[in-house]
Amino acid sequence: MIEFLLIDDDEAFAMVLTRSLARRGHAAVWARDAEEALARAAERPARILLDLNLAGDSGLRLLPALRAACPDSAIVVLTGYASIATAVEATKLGAVQYLAKPAGVEEILAAFAQQAANPELPVAPQPMSLRRVTWEHLQRVLAENDGNISATARALSMHRRTLQRMLAKKPVKS
Repeated sequence: MIEFLLIDDDEAFAMVLTRSLARRGHAAVWARDAEEALARAAERPARILLDLNLAGDSGLRLLPALRAACPDSAIVVLTGYASIATAVEATKLGAVQYLAKPAGVEEILAAFAQQAANPELPVAPQPMSLRRVTWEHLQRVLAENDGNISATARALSMHRRTLQRMLAKKPVKS
C-alpha cells in the first residue's frame, strides 16, 4: 500500500512535492490525469492529494470515483483557483480538506492530520471585497453548470467571451 497518491497535471510541482514527502519519510506516487489516477487508486493509498484543475478537466468529476475506489483514503483537494463554491462541492463529494496553492508540504501534511472541523479557527477580520464576491459567484454558477461556459454565461445573462475573459484572470485574493 502506498501512503500518498498525488494527482496533478503539473509535473514540476508533483516531482518537487514527491521529493519533499520522501525526505519526510512518506512514500508517494504521482498520477497526471484521471485515468492514471484511477489505476493508481487500485494500490489503496492512505492519502490522496487531488488537484482541482487537471489539464482542463475538473478534479471534482474524479472525486466520486476516487471515493468509491478508495473509501478509506483521506482526500485533500489542492487548487490554484480556490473558491467557496468549489470548496463546498469538494467537501460534499468526500474531500476532508481543501487547500489553495501555493501550499507547502507542512500545510499539506497538516490538512491530512486535521480531518475534523476546527471551531477555534479565527474568523477573517474583513469581509470579502466586491471583486472577490463576484469571483465566488462566477465559480458557484460555473459549478452549477458542470463547468459549461456557454450555459454559465446564459445563466448570468452575459456574453460568453466576457465570461471567458473574467475566468481567465487569476482569482482575486481578498
